[in-house]
Amino acid sequence: MSTTFYLVRHGIKKSDVGDVPLTTEGSHQAHLTAQYFANASYPVHRIVASPLRRAQETAQAIASLTQAAVTEDARLRERANWGDDPEQTFEQFVALWDQCTADPEFIPHVGDSAKQAGKRLASLLDELAAQEPAGSHIVLATHGGLITDFLVQSFSEQELNGWHPNFLVEQKRLIPECSITKLIYSDGQFILESFASADHLIQRTEG
Repeated sequence: MSTTFYLVRHGIKKSDVGDVPLTTEGSHQAHLTAQYFANASYPVHRIVASPLRRAQETAQAIASLTQAAVTEDARLRERANWGDDPEQTFEQFVALWDQCTADPEFIPHVGDSAKQAGKRLASLLDELAAQEPAGSHIVLATHGGLITDFLVQSFSEQELNGWHPNFLVEQKRLIPECSITKLIYSDGQFILESFASADHLIQRTEG
């Protein structure tokens, strides 16, 4: 039996330094994501969230409609967050982020390298798959950079390019807020079932 993971990027966040909350639009996205999971044909057995506020708020929205318990795990934190270095301007943060993306081995003065970040998410997924009953469906409320860091470390460039051309170069912009990336974990291997789907955020009207 396999374990299914849903990597959910948090909703749109307030544009400011530090541990910021969701915007009104971001909260609406989180609610639509919660509706998607509540209406799914499978139960959500567990929700695990990054300690950062925007991910916590997204997780709580999903929990409110699925009744699944939320736990926190620091391994779901973004590789770096603007404000980790209080002396750093936003432009400096972006430049350092891009340097880390271009060189996954590079370890910044604050935060993790892209490789370190991807490995810590992989370690959490391995641990959850071992702990939870076979057939479990687990939602992880996390961050776009961490999701791509994990994917780049875990899948070949050829396979990733099948989901989006020139994946490695374009990765920074490929994970929309509240998109869902679905992973199947079976026999110690990950299968990328769907990538950064945001179809559930499109509100449909009848008539």
